[in-house]
Amino acid sequence: MINIIITSYNEPKATLKAVKSFLDQKIRQKFKIIVVDPFPEVESFLEKNLKKEFRQGKVEFFHDPGEGKSYALNILFQENYSQNKGDIFILTDGDVYVSQNSVSEILKSFKEKKVGCVTGKPVSIDSRKTKYGYWSHFLFSGIDRVRKKLSREGKFFECSGYLFAMRNGVIYEFPLETSEDSIIPYLFWKKGYLINYAEKAEVYVKNPDNWNDWIIQKVRNIKAHENLNRLAPDMPRTKSFFNEIKEGWFFLFTFPKNIRELLWTLELYFARLYIYIKAFSELRKKHSYRDGWRETEIKSTKPLD
Repeated sequence: MINIIITSYNEPKATLKAVKSFLDQKIRQKFKIIVVDPFPEVESFLEKNLKKEFRQGKVEFFHDPGEGKSYALNILFQENYSQNKGDIFILTDGDVYVSQNSVSEILKSFKEKKVGCVTGKPVSIDSRKTKYGYWSHFLFSGIDRVRKKLSREGKFFECSGYLFAMRNGVIYEFPLETSEDSIIPYLFWKKGYLINYAEKAEVYVKNPDNWNDWIIQKVRNIKAHENLNRLAPDMPRTKSFFNEIKEGWFFLFTFPKNIRELLWTLELYFARLYIYIKAFSELRKKHSYRDGWRETEIKSTKPLD
């Protein structure tokens, strides 16, 4: 059984597109799509547009109790728990959509019984001709390069919250105080499983297109990862300030195609330094990461709503 869990937050049109991007695929195994959202209006919208799929049980709606994404995922993991490790959870968001081969590419990786988690490849849908669009392409390319290398070497790396999958029957729950795409792979790694990168399983992402939204998103991500120092002190860190510096030098000289992009790259280096300073400063002031449903709305990342 494949449980595809789509977490969303009051973005019915985008969530419908996310659901359809899975329904349009040829999935041979038995599956169901569970949409998690705190807004009843989203359920009504989906049921209106997917009457047949709801009736057939291919799509379900789970009303989020409002305690955070990780809290809701833990409930669903427990409600859909299976001792059959061939059963799979696929996790994604309502404001992204996936490639038509994403499920088949993910399942290919699970043919190797040692693989516990599989992550897809985020692809920016923003224009490279704008500064923030260029930044998104630059950062995603860096992540792609690192994951390819670590996956090939059989080393640990964190997954992408935009699209990743895990075996059922291995973990029953996970801590709420950090991001699920970091702590879940670690829990599998501790149990002796490998993490795999399915680079052909693409997930298409709309990124922030202004400074305020960019800051909100990136600072929150850093806070989530810094909580890992307390929850999993022995976890190999693939997302850190020093790793960004080490990997970033390569892209400084190879990624920009013209002078404008080179200048944007230099700006990005200073912007990344700023968000780390801001995040660490807030953490020292006890403004810790809280697992809320996008507690501060980032409007520019909504592709349709």
